[in-house]
Amino acid sequence: MSFKKKHTLSVLTLTMINVAAITGVSSLPMMGKTGMDLIFFYSVAALVFFLPSSLVSAELATAWPQKGGVYVWVKEALGTHWGFLAVWFQTVNTLAWFPTMIAFVAGSMAYIFNPELAGNKTYTASVVVSVFWIATLVNFRGMRVSGLISNVGSIAGTVLPGAVLIGCGIFWITSGNPSQVPLELVTAFPTLSEWSKIVFLAGTFQAFVGMEMSAVHAQEVKDPQRDYPKAILFSALIILAISILGSLAIAIVVPQHEISLDAGLMEAFTIIFNQYGIGYLIPLMALFVAGGAVAKVSTWIVGPSKGLLASSQSGDLPPFFQKMNKHGMPVNIMLVQGVIVTLFSLVFFLMPTVNTSYWILTALAAQLYLYMYALMFISAIILKIKKPKTKRPFKVPGGNLGMYIIAGLGFLGSLFCIGIGFVPPSDLLDTGSLWLYESVLIGGSLLLGLPPLFFISKKKASWKKMP
Repeated sequence: MSFKKKHTLSVLTLTMINVAAITGVSSLPMMGKTGMDLIFFYSVAALVFFLPSSLVSAELATAWPQKGGVYVWVKEALGTHWGFLAVWFQTVNTLAWFPTMIAFVAGSMAYIFNPELAGNKTYTASVVVSVFWIATLVNFRGMRVSGLISNVGSIAGTVLPGAVLIGCGIFWITSGNPSQVPLELVTAFPTLSEWSKIVFLAGTFQAFVGMEMSAVHAQEVKDPQRDYPKAILFSALIILAISILGSLAIAIVVPQHEISLDAGLMEAFTIIFNQYGIGYLIPLMALFVAGGAVAKVSTWIVGPSKGLLASSQSGDLPPFFQKMNKHGMPVNIMLVQGVIVTLFSLVFFLMPTVNTSYWILTALAAQLYLYMYALMFISAIILKIKKPKTKRPFKVPGGNLGMYIIAGLGFLGSLFCIGIGFVPPSDLLDTGSLWLYESVLIGGSLLLGLPPLFFISKKKASWKKMP
């Protein structure tokens, strides 16, 4: 198979694409809750997950550049059914992630009207359901509307608040204000006995997912073997800097036991703005933050739906899921998606607090996505052995041994975080609710993990859409 570049991207452009795809502000309060340990968690996640997923997906994307991504890579290594299972997990993890992202919207919006609503379960669940269905109906209008929302929202709701937060954190410390956490580097390493903090590593992995999406651009740089690693290195440094500094700013300003997972960002802004007499800007910043989160939700409502549409048209799903409206949107898939997200929003009523609900859905989303990554890492190793002659414009450094080590590290890291996700943070859950916590995780995994096995067993030739 010949390899052709569509066009050439500079290292800087590819770096910015990667940063835009990964960086977000919704995970900052969660990591701020770990204090200085967040430096350790982000560094470990970068070493054993972010870099392996970036390098491995880049080699696979340049070796098999045809449309399909993870589906194609896993299918080439393990077969069609495993390929379908991989793209299924890549898609449905968002169904558990959506409620957490919109809970972040709810927590931010509360600072426009009444900050006390941020911890109210009924308010949060109502906003989750309402915002998701409104965003779904808006996306029925097609990609043009969705794209406009995404472009405006990502700048106003992510870049601006992130920059302001980091700037405020630096100014807070340099102005002589006290820090809520000790800033000595020695405190950045948790002990193995601190499982209540170590479990947050799963959330850190969730903050770094998605690199396989942008790996398709690896074939568009002038010299993939030289330029792509540079872009990955620069991306990792920028993403780590934003994540660490943003999370640390929250930890410095807000007492750890008071950090809310859904509203921690606005708690930090409230303390800082009130300290410097600009409290009147709090509702405006809340509007920016909430708008950015809604834009991200809007983007992801369309993306996974389109992925499942392609899979259904290939015959992996029944014809029911192939229906599109006049704007080319997969309406039946989006409606089913909405029903499942609505069911997951009930978790906010089942768990003791909004913080607990936010964390358990984050853990579930991370586990579902990591199933896909585990399949991707295994497939990369198998393809290195099974199809050694396939042309690979970019190769993981170190040849075959390098692939075995890097993909193996990613695989083991993924398995570890899947397992650690079943251990709840002690400060978010009392022992009496442990059975409920595990039930939601196991039940959620079964609800979203069993359907592809059913579809595979019932698959018919007539399901495939004829050209």
